[in-house]
Amino acid sequence: MQLITVRHVTTYRYKQPVSFGEHRLMFRPRDSYDQKLIEASLDIAPAPASLRWIHDVFGNCVAIARFAGRASELRFESTIRLEHSPDALNFEMMDYARNYPFSYSAEEMPDLLRSIERQYLDPEREIDRWARQFLRPNGPTPTQELLSAMTQTIRRQFTYVARHEAGTQDPISTLRLARGSCRDFALLMMEAVRSLGLAARFVSGYLHVPERPGRKRLGGGSTHAWLQVYLPGAGWVEFDPTNAIIGNHDLIRVAVARDPRQATPLSGTWTGFPSDCLGMEVEVNVTAEPVGYPSREPRLALTGSAASVS
Repeated sequence: MQLITVRHVTTYRYKQPVSFGEHRLMFRPRDSYDQKLIEASLDIAPAPASLRWIHDVFGNCVAIARFAGRASELRFESTIRLEHSPDALNFEMMDYARNYPFSYSAEEMPDLLRSIERQYLDPEREIDRWARQFLRPNGPTPTQELLSAMTQTIRRQFTYVARHEAGTQDPISTLRLARGSCRDFALLMMEAVRSLGLAARFVSGYLHVPERPGRKRLGGGSTHAWLQVYLPGAGWVEFDPTNAIIGNHDLIRVAVARDPRQATPLSGTWTGFPSDCLGMEVEVNVTAEPVGYPSREPRLALTGSAASVS
């Protein structure tokens, strides 16, 4: 078990004061058995006129900030601290799901249907063919072998390119180019496993990059994205094709969604001339240390002139 601290700062700058519309923030992580939230603070400058919290349709924590007045800079600083417990790599599955193909149970299928449904067109069945290359030609394929091979292949054969622009590349483009960002790779694998009838969902969060020789992690220094696949008996299992990670090791989960567009870490509007925008800067620092003290319960705090929730 480790104590993980994540400091995430996003700064927007403008040539002259502009006005700001509503902004939606997904910075507060999902509290669970494998990651226990200890503290979370959110500082916004200029201070919002109002800040409220909701749970979206997936149960993610969303902060909604509304502003009054104008400013030439808008800054969001989120700091979270949590206890993180890595899962074992050899996850247990129901006997009937150990080999592919298999069918979800009648009790689970109604709730998994939208996560199985393809979200992007594949008129030439390119993603279908790519996914089926991981199946054994004769007889069933071990489910863990199938998903592991797909994860490893993206890591080995595709080129990672950091991209800070909004949006996600469509999965066919990622497949044809054999290059993309972490969210592009996650979406490609999601659509690939969905083509095989498996349920998958998108995960947005952070990546801890440990200082260990021979262990290279891609996607550090920014928000990170991967996917989960639902496996009977094991539940939602993490797969990070950018780094070939299976399980939650070094992955800090913040939001889950059916589609990447539903899990944008920060989105909002501003009003001014197009030339007023000077750009955006994002800084993410993730540090870890062994847990050696009693855990504290989450608490509510207000710091300075900006609302903070912890």
